[in-house]
Amino acid sequence: MHAFDDPKARAFARIAGLLYLLIAAAGFFSILYVPGELTVPGDPLATAARIADRPGLFATGVGGDVVVMTAEVVLAVMLHAMFRPFGAVLATAALVARLMMAAVMAAMLLPQAAVLALSLPDAPLRALDAAERAEVAWALARVDTAGIWVWQVFFALHLWLLGVLAWRSGAVPRPLAAGLAVDGTGYLVDSLRAFAFPGSAVLNGIGLVLLAVVTLAEIGFVLWLLVRGRIAAPGFSVA
Repeated sequence: MHAFDDPKARAFARIAGLLYLLIAAAGFFSILYVPGELTVPGDPLATAARIADRPGLFATGVGGDVVVMTAEVVLAVMLHAMFRPFGAVLATAALVARLMMAAVMAAMLLPQAAVLALSLPDAPLRALDAAERAEVAWALARVDTAGIWVWQVFFALHLWLLGVLAWRSGAVPRPLAAGLAVDGTGYLVDSLRAFAFPGSAVLNGIGLVLLAVVTLAEIGFVLWLLVRGRIAAPGFSVA
């Protein structure tokens, strides 16, 4: 556990990079793969039947969300420790924003548990027939999806602040630091599109452009953490 003791050490940054990779892998599984396997677009009853046939996969997807949520908490604290010397208030605000994101993720586990319960043969609400219970589960799944757009707002704030701190540090390449701020804008545009303008072709186009920047910047930042992630700040002596 000594690797967590020194935020200026390369080992510390590498652990942060590994956490990013863990979040990416678990997030892909729980947010993209599992829903893709179990959701029948536009058909609540067929979706409920798939979940009932593969409850283990659904539960594993929830487990992936738990992995993401817990890794996010640790990563948020580590990034705060790394970048605090370049702005204590901004670093603390970035920490709180990312923790708020994790809190929204935790709240999203509750409707997921209800979706699973309503899809099983011994589902509650026995006064409703299978189709009606499937409709309720479908509505709860939409609540879970809406949670993504909520946590993205907090993540956008975190990325803006992290981008400023990374720029100030001088250690993170300037294009990556600027890319983090653009990332935040991308997530905010995606949430705005989903909530207020779901059919906006303009926002869809902007979102696609920003998505490309988001992907490159986040991959670049992770690689920087894994390969060169060592920061020299005022008062730091880096060998």
